[in-house]
Amino acid sequence: MELKKVNETDQRMVNPIVEDVEPIKESTQETSDVHFMAANTKPMSLEDIASKHTIPVFAKDNESTISHQEFIETVSIVTEKIFGGEQILKPAVRVSHPIKGRIPTAVGKPAKELLEHEKTLYFERMAFAIEIPSINDRVAENSLNLTIGGVRAYNLENLYSKKSEERFKLFIGFKNSVCTNLCISTDGFKTDVKVRTVAELANAAFNLMGNFNVYKEIEKFNSLPQTMITEQQFAQIIGRARMYQNMPYKNKKELPQFPLSDGQVNLVVKDYYSDESFCRNDLGNINLWKLYNLFTGANKMSYIDNFLDRNVRCQSFVGGLNEAIELNKHHWFVS
Repeated sequence: MELKKVNETDQRMVNPIVEDVEPIKESTQETSDVHFMAANTKPMSLEDIASKHTIPVFAKDNESTISHQEFIETVSIVTEKIFGGEQILKPAVRVSHPIKGRIPTAVGKPAKELLEHEKTLYFERMAFAIEIPSINDRVAENSLNLTIGGVRAYNLENLYSKKSEERFKLFIGFKNSVCTNLCISTDGFKTDVKVRTVAELANAAFNLMGNFNVYKEIEKFNSLPQTMITEQQFAQIIGRARMYQNMPYKNKKELPQFPLSDGQVNLVVKDYYSDESFCRNDLGNINLWKLYNLFTGANKMSYIDNFLDRNVRCQSFVGGLNEAIELNKHHWFVS
């Protein structure tokens, strides 16, 4: 099915406050692609998270945090409400930074002698993505599927205090089926959702999805394949990216924000020459859609807690390049 808007009935569903969220039922649908990021993460099933992982608490009052499982299930239910009738795949989940422990009766026991039931585990950071392949479009012969998800990082919480607002990140955008890169802009991203309850989290997800304009979003990418940069311009972007990383803050704040680290810039250069789908042409030129995908591909090596923020900055940076080139405006990275 081609790209389409959320209908009026779905839009009206954004407004009601969600009082209760029931656990999501098991689905026989295919799972979303787990390769939307890499770095030091590993894939994890929702079933394992629900049955094998402990739930962190706020230390001073022993109140439970909103668990990874509850976060994923809440966003999944909201997705079903708004996009009911579409093909919605099961969430793909990636986790990192394991926090290990043991039950009280295993105190003092050497780690190598611990039995499985004596060990406890949860993961500090978690990201998930839910694909809706029936809502899709194409950019430069690449199929883009609507994708929804979020990030939770317990390292951003003060778990040594009493229960307070908890922080989440939510997104809605597209996944490039060629490379599994996520394509997200500021319109589809909430970087710091602060909530106390699952109901508040559900309302935040309703608002993000309900206000998302799929047509406007895809337009941001449609013009990128038509804009080319030369090998010299690419080299200038890379060189100035190196300068940007070491520039004094007072100079840096006046410039467009560069989204990637030095190590990720190395990956962009490598793939500029060798990537099967997004490398340069025979003349050394590359269009901005390919450059954007080199950026989002390199961003897969980010840690979970800054993965989405950098992804959004990739779109902002390449979109700024596109505007500057189209309108013949000054842009420090290609001037």
